[in-house]
Amino acid sequence: MFKHFGGSLIFTAIALALGGWYGWELTGTVDGALGILWICAVLAVLEVSLSFDNAAVNASVLKDMDPVWQRRFLTWGIAIAVFGMRIVFPLVIVMIAASLGPIEAVKLAINDPEQYEVILNAAHIGLMGFGGAFLGMVGLKYFFDADKEVDWIAAIERPLAKVGNIEAISIGFVLLMTYLTSTMLSDADALTFLVAAIAGLLTFIGVEIVNHVLEAPVATTGQVAKAGFGAFLYLEVLDASFSFDGVIGAFALSNNLFIIAIGLGIGAMFVRSMTIFLVRQGTLSEYRYLEHGAFYAIIALAAIMYINTFQHIPEVITGLIGAVLIGIAFWSSVRWNRANPDGEPEAIAA
Repeated sequence: MFKHFGGSLIFTAIALALGGWYGWELTGTVDGALGILWICAVLAVLEVSLSFDNAAVNASVLKDMDPVWQRRFLTWGIAIAVFGMRIVFPLVIVMIAASLGPIEAVKLAINDPEQYEVILNAAHIGLMGFGGAFLGMVGLKYFFDADKEVDWIAAIERPLAKVGNIEAISIGFVLLMTYLTSTMLSDADALTFLVAAIAGLLTFIGVEIVNHVLEAPVATTGQVAKAGFGAFLYLEVLDASFSFDGVIGAFALSNNLFIIAIGLGIGAMFVRSMTIFLVRQGTLSEYRYLEHGAFYAIIALAAIMYINTFQHIPEVITGLIGAVLIGIAFWSSVRWNRANPDGEPEAIAA
């Protein structure tokens, strides 16, 4: 267990020590340092609890990747997740929204965190549109698959699989949901939401194109590297989409860029470790419905992102929905394993 989570535990100890030191430098009091340390810890726990579905979906992609790219996802990917999504991404949003340069955006985050939070929150509609559309496509692609052999909830999954060969059915469904959601918004917000959702769709299509172009028909060294890069790119965009809501929601606890980065960075590290653990332990193969639960959680998160544009849903509820879906899938898998100890043909759930 330590070989999978040891790096995350060491990273956590260093990050919390850094958070305590930063709290002392910021407040000059023990109580202030402990308060900031507590916020970092809470943010880390929330990120982990909200992201187990992220780890499960990542694992479903990562299990088919070359071990070299699995390691790169854990190393390069964590740098992108912590520094890219938790620090650079919010700054880029503020730079675009407020027409600021990078230095001015950093100064604003340090010297006027309240205004920084206001500007970042103003981008909420667009972030939810982009993330919801991209994640919606990811989830629907899994179920609109005519070749999918295992069904968990057959009443839902069998009809979807039957129409899986129809071209662009997932895109049509997401576009319909995007339009219906836009009717709940003001004209200005609706335009922002539509443009962002279309960008999310185009990003998904673009990543699919990259995967197709780089996919190797023969597993030579160079071709494996290309295919690995395509999957790596897909995972990074997927992780970014998962992170949108968490980054915005973190401002409920603190509007300090560095405190948020420390707390969410710890959570991001554990998500990476959980992903590798699920792959190397063969958990997705051992528990046959766990992957289904993760993709149901993906679709639920996409729907919540859309709803969040006109009705706020607390992040805790979002995380609980994902955890419950995966928990039920795990329980169903355990029941199936007990009923079929020798791996008899599947008794598909009704």
